[in-house]
Amino acid sequence: MTKKERAAAVTELLKSVYPEAVCALHYTHDYELLFATRLSAQCTDARVNLVTPALFARYPTLDAFAEADVAEAEPEEIEPYIKTCGLFRTKARDLKACAMMLIANYGGRVPDTMEELLKLPGVGRKTANLILGDIFGKPAIVCDTHCIRLSNRLGFVKNAKDPVK
Repeated sequence: MTKKERAAAVTELLKSVYPEAVCALHYTHDYELLFATRLSAQCTDARVNLVTPALFARYPTLDAFAEADVAEAEPEEIEPYIKTCGLFRTKARDLKACAMMLIANYGGRVPDTMEELLKLPGVGRKTANLILGDIFGKPAIVCDTHCIRLSNRLGFVKNAKDPVK
């Protein structure tokens, strides 16, 4: 069986076992998924889903995020809402900066290309692929440590840690 055939077989098996597989993060707006994904770094989706209702209630629009009080010397206004997600100072700065950039550069819309998504603060290939696939329905593979580990175990790659491979 070739790698391509094995990959197709694994895909079909996964579809049969998980017929309604969807993103575990809860969101209403495209930017909320973007922000929730940022919060999920080094954190569980379950924890993020506990945090985001209050966060999105306090900041119901991109403008509200962009206007959040952020001062380098003082605790940021966003931080208390996301503290339990870990790395909260960096994540709070990223959320605010991302909101400002979405408003200033993209008319308040989440961009639909890898190149533009990667320009946003805190957005890497994994997050960009999630947005491209879940929001825009484009072919994308959300590749993280688990995907890399399984790809090696299934023999699709040989000792590779490069998500592109």
